[in-house]
Amino acid sequence: MQEESKEKKPRILLVEDEESLVEVMLMNLRFEGYDVSVARDGKQAIDMARQARYDLCILDIMLPKIDGFTVCKTLRLEKNRVPILFLSAKSTGADRVEGLKIGGDDYLTKPFNLEELLLRVSNLLRLHKRAPAEGRELDVYSFGTNQINFSTFEIITQAGKKETLSKREIQLLKFLIDRPGEVVSREEILETVWGYDVYPSTRTIDNYILAFRKYFEKNPKEPDFFHSIRGVGYKFVNE
Repeated sequence: MQEESKEKKPRILLVEDEESLVEVMLMNLRFEGYDVSVARDGKQAIDMARQARYDLCILDIMLPKIDGFTVCKTLRLEKNRVPILFLSAKSTGADRVEGLKIGGDDYLTKPFNLEELLLRVSNLLRLHKRAPAEGRELDVYSFGTNQINFSTFEIITQAGKKETLSKREIQLLKFLIDRPGEVVSREEILETVWGYDVYPSTRTIDNYILAFRKYFEKNPKEPDFFHSIRGVGYKFVNE
C-alpha cells in the first residue's frame, strides 16, 4: 500500500537559484506529499523537463544561464503542457501579463506567503488533473489556402501541394504563428527555437522565412503572411 501511494505523488519541478528559498520550499512541498526535483538554472530546467514528466513547474523568472520566460517559451514550443507557476521579485503588471501571455498558468510575486504558494500549487494540480484536455493546442492550423499539421510536420502549400517539413521548420512556424501580429527579434528566435547549444547565424533564419514564403505566399516578393521588419526581426500576420 505504501508503494502505491508513493507512485501517486504529484511530481513538481522547482526551478529556483536562491538556496535559502529552495530549502524552505522544498521542505514544505515535500511535507505536503509532493515529489519535488530542483533545477537551479534555466538550462538545467529545460533538460530536466525534457527527460521526465512533471505535474507542475514552479519557475523563477530571474535565473542564471536562461531566464524563466525563455524556459517557458521553449517548453511550450516543444508542446510540453506542464502547468507553470511563475515566481518573480517584480510586481509590475507588464511582467505578469507577459508571463501569462507566453503560456504560464499563474504568477506569484516574491516575497510570498507560504500558505498562498501551497494553495496555488494545490489549485493548479487539481485543475490540471480535472481537465487535462482543456487548453490543448490545435494540431492543425489554416491560413489563406494553406494548412500546417504540427503533429505530422505536413503542410498544404499555396499551390495545393503536400510537403513534409523538418522539425526546426515546424518549430519556427509555430513560434511565429503563436504570436500573430507581433514583431519577434532574431535574437529571441535563435534563443527559443535553436536553443542554447547551437546558435546559427541570423542569415539562417532569413533562409527559413524565404522558404516559408515560397510555400505559403501567392507572391513571395510581396508577402501577405510572413513579414521581415528591417533591423529587428519578423512578424506573422493572418487577417
